[in-house]
Amino acid sequence: MQNNFPPLFVLLQYILPQHAVSRLVLKATRVKIGWFKNFLIAGFLKLYAVNMQEATPSDPLRYATFNDFFTRALAKDARPITADTHTIASPVDGTVSECGTLNFDQLIQAKNHSYSLADLLANQTWARRFEGGTFATFYLAPYDYHRIHMPIRGQLRDTLYVPGRLFSVNGITAQYVPRLFTRNERVLALFDTAGGALSLVMVGALNVGSMSTVWAGDITSTRRKTVTRLPETQLDLEKGAELGRFNMGSTVILLFEKDRVRLSLNLTKGSLVRFGQVIGRLI
Repeated sequence: MQNNFPPLFVLLQYILPQHAVSRLVLKATRVKIGWFKNFLIAGFLKLYAVNMQEATPSDPLRYATFNDFFTRALAKDARPITADTHTIASPVDGTVSECGTLNFDQLIQAKNHSYSLADLLANQTWARRFEGGTFATFYLAPYDYHRIHMPIRGQLRDTLYVPGRLFSVNGITAQYVPRLFTRNERVLALFDTAGGALSLVMVGALNVGSMSTVWAGDITSTRRKTVTRLPETQLDLEKGAELGRFNMGSTVILLFEKDRVRLSLNLTKGSLVRFGQVIGRLI
């Protein structure tokens, strides 16, 4: 008989001071003392297989802080981006958690778990544009490249910070914590594209010190308590341009309008993707 009781790891997250722990991680990962940051980096590399040959610089101990190492840039041409303007590029390196078509306003989180579009997008009026649309959720493991890029050329229309909890977003937690992605803090970005509206959601998680965008800098390092609309910024980003980054790992959710994008057939739950890989086409 299957045991549906949540594992201890998940239960502990309900009582853990999630934000305090994440603020401590934020400070530790920005320490510039040589022996300390080298200790963190060396320990991390023992735990995870990180491909430093595609990073710049490739020497992990040349980074000024652990966070600089964690949010390392890719070497030039490490991720070629197709010039075909009708294709959708993966915005990240990661694993597909779920993808497909929204059931009106419901997205799949995991088996037997779903969540609503309105809750995810903090009841913004533009959330209705994505009803019945297409979505893809990408989980970034600690060893993945942690910068986020534009999947298609777009013009920024809105940016919001949504406060919330900081549950882990790994597969185990997603199976046991209902409405996980609507409970965690997140950053919402809305763009106009050749394929209609695009929303890219950056979901925070335990130990994610902050999330940042190229137009607003660190967004979640302050203690905002309410949904906050960031100052309007006129910005046009090309496909493949850096959009933001996680200062420690988490999840990205892409949303497209109904009948505007067709995801690639090989994009399925559990698929590994790399930034720049074609994941769909405009219809």
